[in-house]
Amino acid sequence: MADEKSREMTILAYHALEDKKAADISVIDIGHVSVIADYFLIASGENRNQVQAMADHVSETLGKAGFVPKDTEGYQNANWVLLDFGDLIVHIFDRENRLFYDLERIWRDGRQVTIEELSDSQAEEK
Repeated sequence: MADEKSREMTILAYHALEDKKAADISVIDIGHVSVIADYFLIASGENRNQVQAMADHVSETLGKAGFVPKDTEGYQNANWVLLDFGDLIVHIFDRENRLFYDLERIWRDGRQVTIEELSDSQAEEK
């Protein structure tokens, strides 16, 4: 089960993506099917500039909260940017690549969760 830190990161990153008008934000709890992370956060942008702006804003928002990405990949091309925060992996796609890679299908053994579920479970622990 995911801990409070991974939920906090996911909630912060979700809202940072919303701030930059991300489309189709999806949260997948993969903690029970994989050891690579607790959550995948997947979102789409309209173009390279928006995808990069979303990645920058997520990194800045989480950085201010003390969470630094372990790795960032794909930033230059910006058709799929991956931000690895350890317990949270953020995938930001352009629409075409999101459809092509279809991570929601690949990780269907994970559980789709809403931001409200995450916020409620975080509030319950406090």
